Amino acid sequence: MKIKTVSQCTLEEVLKAWNKGFEGYFVPIDMTAEVFLQRLVGEGLSSEHSIVIFDHDEPIGIVMNGFRDIDGRKIAWNGGTGISPAYRGKGVSRLLMEETLAIYERENVEIATLEAIKENLVAIALYEKNGYVIANQLQFLSGEYEAKVEHTTSIRAETIRPEQLQHVPYYQGDVPWQCSWHSVKQGEAKIFYSETNEVLGYMLYKTVWCKQGELERVLLYQLEVLKDNVDLLPHFLASVIPHKVNLTAVNFLVSNPVTSYLVANGLKVTTEQVQMKKRF
Repeated sequence: MKIKTVSQCTLEEVLKAWNKGFEGYFVPIDMTAEVFLQRLVGEGLSSEHSIVIFDHDEPIGIVMNGFRDIDGRKIAWNGGTGISPAYRGKGVSRLLMEETLAIYERENVEIATLEAIKENLVAIALYEKNGYVIANQLQFLSGEYEAKVEHTTSIRAETIRPEQLQHVPYYQGDVPWQCSWHSVKQGEAKIFYSETNEVLGYMLYKTVWCKQGELERVLLYQLEVLKDNVDLLPHFLASVIPHKVNLTAVNFLVSNPVTSYLVANGLKVTTEQVQMKKRF
């Protein structure tokens, strides 16, 4: 077997490695060339540091990797490890993990992160064997939501670019990779202030519009309320959601009070994941 970087492979080889690697997976993630390339760029994945493993000329496994500097530390993200069904349980995952961790060492990574489906006990055990620990429990939520605001408040909402969030007081940069402003540059962000100009919370999201020009869905990546002001959440959401609409919350921490609020107000848990971290 031999390992190449994604940059050394053809797009056809990489797509075959990915789609075969996630065949029969817990969540279908078959990709076209267009979707794969959009993800590569949008999520800051590195073709020079992502790898494909071959059996002779057949691509049989893949690991996609990305790097970011967050709060002065170099963070790595495993954006997907897949192995062709015929090669699972035959030591391929060990080879991929060894090479991936060697890449992280060479790149002076301080913290390596990844997400795994909660039911994927085999993958979780592999990562734990290589020094990863479960850091957070995550949930995808989805359903119809209507912001029911019973009284007016003096909350002021300021719309900013996602890139500006990092400069907001109390901004939490330690979030799952796909929920970071880096991955949502085509989205929008809001900061919420009290009448005395105190930051009450912030939100990072995308809006999806139908052909008729109507709001079809809101994708929520971050929603933080400060000082336990959970009763302000309907007001925060009403600034984006004027009526009942489909709402999806992406990789929200189970421990976040916003998660409990959304579940109590009609959203259902669609997928559960664990966030894992390894410190170097």
